[in-house]
Amino acid sequence: MTNTYLTGEERSALAAARVGIAGAGGLGSNVAAHLVRAGVEKLAIADFDSVSESNLNRQFYFRDQLGRQKVEALAENLRRIEPALDLRLHDVRLDEKNMPEIFADCAIVVEAFDRAEAKAALYRSIRDRPVVAASGLAGWGRSGAIGLRRLGRNLWMAGDGASDIRDGLPPQSARVGIAAAIEANTVLALLLGKEP
Repeated sequence: MTNTYLTGEERSALAAARVGIAGAGGLGSNVAAHLVRAGVEKLAIADFDSVSESNLNRQFYFRDQLGRQKVEALAENLRRIEPALDLRLHDVRLDEKNMPEIFADCAIVVEAFDRAEAKAALYRSIRDRPVVAASGLAGWGRSGAIGLRRLGRNLWMAGDGASDIRDGLPPQSARVGIAAAIEANTVLALLLGKEP
């Protein structure tokens, strides 16, 4: 996809870099769509789950994809944006043993997990390059509370850091989408050598 708003050098930088996406749910599927629309052409996407009815309120999937593996359904959707993508799909449950290999050639890795244990495992596994993560995006409203913080040399965190999913505070498309857009925007800035 040609992004005519970027210079040739910027387009080349985005097209050349591979971005890892750990989790293809509400965050990961929407981050992937934003990145592809911006001109990122190489992704490594890992998730073990399938598309379910409860995903449709916030994830980049459609009703006719119910029951399909997320990585395959997401690849189909992303290729509708840009058919020539270089996608490495991993239909696997990520853990500390397989993450380093799966994301070995990725310039940046996006953390898009639901569970805190999985987030921590990724941070422990990927220390030598940027990780863009999210925490605190459940519920409605409070859009201004969602932001970006840098936590150490290689970790950026989108979200409000407080809104955990629980009864009365479910994940909803708008706040998940804001956090996903911040994650994607951070990846783009880092790839282009800009301040996130």
